[in-house]
Amino acid sequence: MREILGRRRRLRLWRKKGPAQPAQLEAALTCAAWRWPVIPGVGLPAAGAGNGRRCACPDPECVVPGAHPFDPSVLAATTDERMLRWWWTNRPNAPVVLATGGAAPCAVSLPAPAGARALAELDRMDMRLGPVVATPTRWALLVAPYTLEQLGELLFAKDCVPSSLRFHGEGGYVVLPPSETGTGQVRWERAPLPGSAAPWLPDVEAVVDALVEASTSAPDEGSRLAY
Repeated sequence: MREILGRRRRLRLWRKKGPAQPAQLEAALTCAAWRWPVIPGVGLPAAGAGNGRRCACPDPECVVPGAHPFDPSVLAATTDERMLRWWWTNRPNAPVVLATGGAAPCAVSLPAPAGARALAELDRMDMRLGPVVATPTRWALLVAPYTLEQLGELLFAKDCVPSSLRFHGEGGYVVLPPSETGTGQVRWERAPLPGSAAPWLPDVEAVVDALVEASTSAPDEGSRLAY
């Protein structure tokens, strides 16, 4: 059955039960139940600190402000509930960062304008998608785990792949809702269905095939995924 559009069911995933908890902790615990390893992101500078900087890390020119791991590193990502509670009790507003690869979901991301065009085209093609994360700058389509070898073979077989695509596999990460980063709020464009089971994820090959077709099926207009 085709996935229901995220805008019709957005944000119901993190509904609180029992005593109120920070939204980010609730999201991290939900990921742990799905066996998705997460870690707190570096987040935003404290109020009045950072001289206008958008990231709490030491790099004044950070290209993903607030939306990346710092201390601990992405290698520490876990599904252990006690660790997650300790992290987000100490930093309740820290972004929720998914460590991609291994047995965890991977992702394919595009710049936000290209991502919006891509989803519209994939809907027209009746392509079944899994969860889609939207930030003000990039949209990420979550996919089933893949290895670097599988990705390399997939891309080698293509005559052309949109240069706007970015792949998040082993050693990578994706920031998840309801995080706030230096570029703005992170949200679900297509939210996972509520429930105890881990969300369904498409194979990366099916997603890349569909994106390549969407990119090259725009006669006289160039690529729909150009950016």
